[in-house]
Amino acid sequence: MNLKAFLDERKKAIVKRWYEQILDGYPSDTSNFLRKQKDRFANPVGCTLFENIENLFNELIGDMDFDKCSEYLDGIIRVRAVQDFSPSQALYFVFNLKEIIKDEIKDMGEGVYHEYRDFECWLDRLALLAFDIYMRCKQQIFEIRVNEIKNTTCRLLKMANLVYDIDMEKVGSSIEPESILTLNIKG
Repeated sequence: MNLKAFLDERKKAIVKRWYEQILDGYPSDTSNFLRKQKDRFANPVGCTLFENIENLFNELIGDMDFDKCSEYLDGIIRVRAVQDFSPSQALYFVFNLKEIIKDEIKDMGEGVYHEYRDFECWLDRLALLAFDIYMRCKQQIFEIRVNEIKNTTCRLLKMANLVYDIDMEKVGSSIEPESILTLNIKG
């Protein structure tokens, strides 16, 4: 039996084990809730994680379409990027799968192990892709926070009557947009 056929046969158990290991990375009260609550509206995080790891695993043992893998990874990582995880904790789930599969195939013989080495290279590429996605998510979060700080600061300055709006049509195009902030400050 080849590796992909074996993994397809063991898919349900592998995905369940993978999901359980992901949940083990959460605090116990959170992981208990994620395990017990099956309603997608009451537990959108748990459902999103499970559906995306299941779809990702199906893609890995199927066509291995990198774009689809990226889509499923994005669904998992967006959830983990906003949570209180370090980058290594957020992305460790990719490496968990490697360990689970190694454990599953340990008695399969040399031929399957050689196939696994090729499969493992694919998982390494997946880990690198996961890191890229994670960094994009963190960048978006950072930009949202910076914009919110800018907006809050601007609102506070307006409330304190320290800034006023400039009608750019009246001023004309002689003022560079970068200098508007300095023009807005009274005094």
